[in-house]
Formats: sequence, C-alpha cells, structure tokens
Amino acid sequence: MAMHIGIVACSAEGAALCYLTICTEAAARMGRHNHPEVSMHTHPLARYMEAVERDDWQAVADLMLDSSRRLAAIGAEFLISPDNTIHQAMPLVTPKCPLPWLHIADETIAAARAAGYRRLAVLGTKFLMEGPVYRDAAAAAGIEVQIPDEPDRARINQIIFDELVYGRFLPESREYFDRVMAGMKSRGCDAAVLGCTEIPLLVDPAAAPLPVLDSTRLLARAALREAMANT
Repeated sequence: MAMHIGIVACSAEGAALCYLTICTEAAARMGRHNHPEVSMHTHPLARYMEAVERDDWQAVADLMLDSSRRLAAIGAEFLISPDNTIHQAMPLVTPKCPLPWLHIADETIAAARAAGYRRLAVLGTKFLMEGPVYRDAAAAAGIEVQIPDEPDRARINQIIFDELVYGRFLPESREYFDRVMAGMKSRGCDAAVLGCTEIPLLVDPAAAPLPVLDSTRLLARAALREAMANT
C-alpha cells in the first residue's frame, strides 16, 4: 500500500500544482484514477511572510511544525513542502518534527546532477535567491549556483508576490523571466532552477533560453517515488 503523503503548504498556487502533479501522474504507476493518500495543511501565507520579512526563521519553523503535527495526527507518513523559501527554516524543523521530510532543494539538485548541469541560475523570491537553501544543496553536490543582479531579483520578487501567488500569469512577466534567463546563460549557466513553486505556471520550458528545473514537479515526483517505494 502506498504511503500517505503530507503536504505542508504555504502559497496556494504552488501547493495546488504539487498536489495535482501527485494525483495526476500517479495513475501511470498505480492505475486509472489511483494515487497515494494525500493530506495538506497550510497556515495563511500572510503569517509566513510576516516571519520571513523580519528574518524570524524560528517563527517560520513553528508554523511548519504545527502543520507537520496536524498532518501526523491524521496519518501522514512523510512530509513535503512545495515552497522553496521556507526551506531556510528546515534545520530548525527536522530535529523536532514527528515525521521525515523530502527536501525540495535536494531533489532539484539531484535532478540537476543527474542531467549533468554544472552551473545553475536560481530564480525565486529574493529571500530564496539571496539565502542558503540552494547554495548549500548545490555546494554539497559540487554544483555552482548564480543569481540575477539586484534589480532583476527585485523585479522577480515583485512578480511572484504581486502576480503569481494570486494566479496572474502575464505575457510580459513571462518575457521578463526569459530575458533574465538569457542573461544568466550569457554568464555561463547551463540550466535554471525555477525556485519558486509558482514560476513553473508562468515559464514555458519549450521557449525558455535555458533548460529548466521545475522544483515543484520534481518534488511531487520524488514524493510519488517515496510513497510507492515499498509497494
């Protein structure tokens, strides 16, 4: 029997994409209309952002742990979070968490390494791009990461929080991401991490200047593999 997946959600659009990916892609392995049991809990995004913006990662961890305990109480057997930014609190979460986790950056970097990529452009919130989540995961795998210049980081952050989390996917914003990726390609990057879970809903991989690593779907597929590991 497949394991029960618990989703510690943060922003709605990214969490929905992760959930849909698990449920729709499971059928190829489990049969028509079939997928593992999935439960989700999320605190309001505003509570997370208040903590992130004041650099209070313990408060972020406390929210994640509260969701974790609620999910454990209803039978979840392991956890994922389809939100890259809040993974900065993971070192404060795992020692106190009742369940094991799959880490979104570890899964994304593993995919990059398997594909032979050596220098990654990391795109996401300013907190994610400027923080340690992908820098540390990539360094452990011997992969270099680069981030856009500050004006581009500010604009990407604005697009995420003013548009993507509200389900607004504008052509001009897609073109902006493509221009940023083209610039990162000129700096020697060989792939781009879509390190905000809503970005895959905006960027068209077929048209992007760089190969993309879709952190949302990579995490969802890793969760499927984990859930079915003993079936």
